Amino acid sequence: MSEQPSGESGERPAESGGRPAANPPRAWRRLLRAGSPRATRANVLAMVLAAALGFAIIAQVRQTSIQGLENLREDELVRIFAGVDQDGDRLADEIRGLENSLELLQSQSTNGEEAQRAARERLDALGILAGTAPAKGPGIVLTITGVDGGLAAPIILDTVQELRAAGAEAIQVGDERVVANTWISERDGDLVISGKVVAPPYTIRAIGAANDLAGAMEIPGGVTATVRRAEGKTKTEIRDEVVVDALLTLAPPQYARPVPTTTP
Repeated sequence: MSEQPSGESGERPAESGGRPAANPPRAWRRLLRAGSPRATRANVLAMVLAAALGFAIIAQVRQTSIQGLENLREDELVRIFAGVDQDGDRLADEIRGLENSLELLQSQSTNGEEAQRAARERLDALGILAGTAPAKGPGIVLTITGVDGGLAAPIILDTVQELRAAGAEAIQVGDERVVANTWISERDGDLVISGKVVAPPYTIRAIGAANDLAGAMEIPGGVTATVRRAEGKTKTEIRDEVVVDALLTLAPPQYARPVPTTTP
């Protein structure tokens, strides 16, 4: 037999085992094409069904509460609505109760403020009457001159009484406050008011209705006439504001005690 000449043919020699060698890049491309989705009619139909199912779920969730009421019987709906009405009435009662409590608190606060204001006004009034607080207001300033101490005591006493009768609310003679328990006398030719000597000229300040107080000084046989008979002179000034600022220090009572008030 003749031998065939050796040489390379157009075909690649086979590997051991008789299988051709695989091309790695081409194998990976075939694998990726197999795994990627294909726009087939089946895939499109599946996507449409999934979208429809999603919309159906959303609609079902939104209509759950409505369908829940629609599926109830009439007596169950009546019971539910009755419970809602009862809850509304209960809340309305609570609101009214809170409003009433608020009005009560506001009323108590207002009443407390009114009570404090009334107490302050009463304390101020008592201070003026007792001579422990200064006072100012319309009134007169009466000046008496030319009268010695021996005649001054009864004249000043008459003047104070006439002023009180005319409605004077606060009186001051010189630097001495005149109140309910003030006493006036003469000692060694001097005018003495509650133990203190008051030198002439005698200036009397009185707060009240100014015209009434001035008129009380001019009544026939009154203060002005008495001073003239004693060869003295009087001068009455009507003022819009008279200041009575002489103060007294009151000693606490030794025996008297306040009576507690009882509330009805």
